[in-house]
Amino acid sequence: MKNVAIVGAGFSGAVIAHELAKAGYHLSVFDSRSHVAGNCHSARDPETGVMIHTYGPHIFHTSNEKVWEYVQRFDEFMPFTNRVKAITKGKVFSLPVNLLTINQFFGKTFNPKEAEEFMKTIGDQSIAEPQTFEEQALRFVGKDLYEAFFKGYTSKQWGLHPSELPASILKRLPVRFNYDDNYYASTYQGMPKNGYTYIVEKMLDHPNIKLQLNTTFERSAAGDYDHVFYSGPIDTWFGYSQGRLGYRTLDFHAETHTGDYQGNAVLNYCDEDVPWTRISEHKHFSPWESHEKTVIFKEFSRYCEENDIPYYPIRLVKDKSQLKQYIELAQAERNITFVGRLGTYRYLDMHVTIAEALDVAERFLSAAQSNQQMPAFNINPLG
Repeated sequence: MKNVAIVGAGFSGAVIAHELAKAGYHLSVFDSRSHVAGNCHSARDPETGVMIHTYGPHIFHTSNEKVWEYVQRFDEFMPFTNRVKAITKGKVFSLPVNLLTINQFFGKTFNPKEAEEFMKTIGDQSIAEPQTFEEQALRFVGKDLYEAFFKGYTSKQWGLHPSELPASILKRLPVRFNYDDNYYASTYQGMPKNGYTYIVEKMLDHPNIKLQLNTTFERSAAGDYDHVFYSGPIDTWFGYSQGRLGYRTLDFHAETHTGDYQGNAVLNYCDEDVPWTRISEHKHFSPWESHEKTVIFKEFSRYCEENDIPYYPIRLVKDKSQLKQYIELAQAERNITFVGRLGTYRYLDMHVTIAEALDVAERFLSAAQSNQQMPAFNINPLG
């Protein structure tokens, strides 16, 4: 049976490995880190017993029933609703902007229809086709809400003024004219009872899968395998020949406290003079557990340097131009498929990553049956 290499033991690699192993393939899974699950890695804090999201909060949410059913094969998902709070100018509000946020902020008692009409009066209707983040915010929430909740937070998160960022970034932040403060509008939402690492370990627990941690996969080794699925950074694969793609990275300042530190899982700090973007209190991600002590992460965003962990692809004009060159190089390769957030240089939530990995595995098996070549990308990264 064919030998396949998978580079990266995050969700992309683990799902593909699991599906191909079930079909009889022999997989070698490589990861340069000492653990599986990539940036979704979770582990118990030895001092407090709290389940820590090592690389920052990951809340599972999806409207894809197939994905929701799939992940539940590997762990029980417990009820969890992400209710984000935000501090701006010395006051606490709910996010995303909803009827309570609007009424609290403006000192009103609007009903949904009144709030909707009011928002039309404060939005800048002269901006017909918003091109930048700032224009998008000014059109839909107006100057006051933009400056309170979005301007400072976004500047800290991306290291750029919102006028330099594309409008598409803000499309993920809706305005609601009811009191629903669930951060996500997805049909399904929850937390794995035993953490994300447990799920990935179960995916990789198959006699046809050989896992090699603390191991960097060299491009020169690709010829030893019938096919390679690569979920590492695409620019790394090509030795940065077209320059480094831009990412934001995160630094976490962890603190241990007694009791309950902030009363909520996530609290955003929107004022620009506060250096961190948010504080996550990890025991609130597992509300079915009880712990005397608590662990918080203060989160700081900055530009990703050579030895940092890449988190968010920036994807500005320069980056997209470089990406186009890397795509052309990738399409000239044979028997390699680039997958996942780093392999395709796209911001992907966990459920999208899993859905795409399932599609990739299915397409590979189908291509193998019909003696067809598997493409470099299952989805065009610039599409």
